[in-house]
Amino acid sequence: MKFGACVEMVFSGIPFLQRLEKVKEAGLRAFEFWGWMDKDVEAIDRKRKELGLKVTSFVIQPQPASLTAPGVSEEFRRAVGLTLEIAGKLDCDVIIAPVGLGKEVAHLSREEQLSNAIACFKSVAPMLEDAGVTAVIEPVNAIDHVGCFLTRCAEGFKLIEAVGSPNVRLLYDFYHQQISEGNLINNAADNFDIIGFFHVGDVPGRHEPGTGEINYENVLRAINDAGYDGYVGLEFTPTKDPKLALKYVIDVAKNINELSKRK
Repeated sequence: MKFGACVEMVFSGIPFLQRLEKVKEAGLRAFEFWGWMDKDVEAIDRKRKELGLKVTSFVIQPQPASLTAPGVSEEFRRAVGLTLEIAGKLDCDVIIAPVGLGKEVAHLSREEQLSNAIACFKSVAPMLEDAGVTAVIEPVNAIDHVGCFLTRCAEGFKLIEAVGSPNVRLLYDFYHQQISEGNLINNAADNFDIIGFFHVGDVPGRHEPGTGEINYENVLRAINDAGYDGYVGLEFTPTKDPKLALKYVIDVAKNINELSKRK
């Protein structure tokens, strides 16, 4: 099982490039971040090559206010085009769509909004396929992200199936989905073929696994047994030294791998 640390959360409070050094010191080989437009991409590229680190994902920018609004496909195409250029530079093959697809559009029905979002992703699917990059759509909880359209996985899966591209997938965030709907393992297992990335954080507080109500040993075992071979993003705020918080997750994964080998 492969992990990447979200350096926006795990190692916040220090200069950005120093965070990459901390990822390496913690024994990880990969990292992710949020937006690229406020970053020195050239410096990140040099530093990740120096440290031998993989960029697992980052967010599509500039972001339309909502992908469920009418007439935003061209704006979204431009954003994806710019982001794909950065992805190519950083050798990154996963980019993250705006959380929750952006804000709900009050005067439109949910079906109309979903149809607009489908049109947006259909318009960029050929670009993604040509670049060999996957865009992942992230449902988020309605408490932390008030007013966002997409909060439940079922609508996300429906959108992905309607787009019909292997390069448009779901970002399954266990933290958000525990708050939104629970039933984490079954929901992930039933739709495993259209999930492209996982995020990890415990509830409550979005802290490291082992601090809350999610049984991450069972969760990680389930996705490992299902054959997931991509990266799992560690997107949480540590309650203790970040290296110790990351070590807990790494140790759980090692235990799962050892048990798998004995079967």
